Amino acid sequence: MTEHHGSHRQLLTMADGRANAGVALDAIIVPTNRTPAYLRTAMDIAARLDCALLVLCSQRASVADTVELGRRLGVEVIAIDVDRLPEDCLPVFETTTLLAGKPFERRTDTSLKRNLGLLFAKVAGWQRVVFLDDDIKVPDPQDLNAAAELSDSFAGVGLAIQGYPDNSVVCHAYREVGNFQETFIGGGALAVGVDSMTSFFPKVYNEDWFFLLDDQELRPTAVTGHAVQKPYDPFANETRARTEEFGDCLAEGVFALFDNGRRIEDADSRYWRQFLRSRLELINGVLAEVDGLDRDPAEKRRMIAALKAARGRCMIIEPELCVEYLVALRNDRKVWRDFVDYAPTCSGPVDALAELGLTGSARHTVRHRVPALV
Repeated sequence: MTEHHGSHRQLLTMADGRANAGVALDAIIVPTNRTPAYLRTAMDIAARLDCALLVLCSQRASVADTVELGRRLGVEVIAIDVDRLPEDCLPVFETTTLLAGKPFERRTDTSLKRNLGLLFAKVAGWQRVVFLDDDIKVPDPQDLNAAAELSDSFAGVGLAIQGYPDNSVVCHAYREVGNFQETFIGGGALAVGVDSMTSFFPKVYNEDWFFLLDDQELRPTAVTGHAVQKPYDPFANETRARTEEFGDCLAEGVFALFDNGRRIEDADSRYWRQFLRSRLELINGVLAEVDGLDRDPAEKRRMIAALKAARGRCMIIEPELCVEYLVALRNDRKVWRDFVDYAPTCSGPVDALAELGLTGSARHTVRHRVPALV
């Protein structure tokens, strides 16, 4: 089996964060498409840390129900319906249009929500925010305060993910057949300071890894504390593997360069041709080992189907597209930086909603203290 980088942890600074009383976390930002019941953990943490909660809603996530739950729990909640955003609220990205209509187009709205969260934070005057997914638990909420403090010195500060590993389908399978595979930090539990709000999340799998880059390398990035990922089945359907593959190839290819002391400029067509060939060897090697696993036959069939879906998508990735995407990413980074720098800074979330033209698609409740969470 070809070499695979089962860990990129050496690229991170391991920080022993200790929150100081004078450093405040302004808000927790949660992108969600599920019912408000999934927000109980985030609301509990926001109440304990006495910070605001920005919830970016779509599909089954109700703005009205989210705000009502926040009112009951004594949490300041700003909930926005991202399906009703003004057309010019966010810029159009070259990385998005490059993949539009192609098999590699990503159809989720996670990056849109996270970019909206960055823009809202900047306009609201927030200095430190934490992105938190609705399927993540944080045993010690003070870990988020500590991460927020460290975000003054790092481009991003992630919590170490424990519980169920948060990997791509291919990397999950690689681990399942007995190989060493760690997780990296990600947007599921990531603190961001105001200086890093000039970076953005592209619409591609591993968008959080790309958020942490500049034009040539990984910006200073740290990990502290820990969070717990709820279990899920990465092999539940083939679509997940298929839609992850382009972004996973890109991210793993770029981070492999960093592991070897090289830079993004070294990722030319020749590099991607070699990397994609190695990626196919990796997938084929894992596939060859699945049959030997002591697992339920139905589970092995799901794994095989998912790996074949990833392999099929990998086979049609052209090296030149990878090069073109990284050029587009650099261009988009400048577009976003100019866009955010031009955005005004207001005196809080109410003014930010008005400034961004979101009053018709959002609701807000004022924080108040309650005797205990219910």
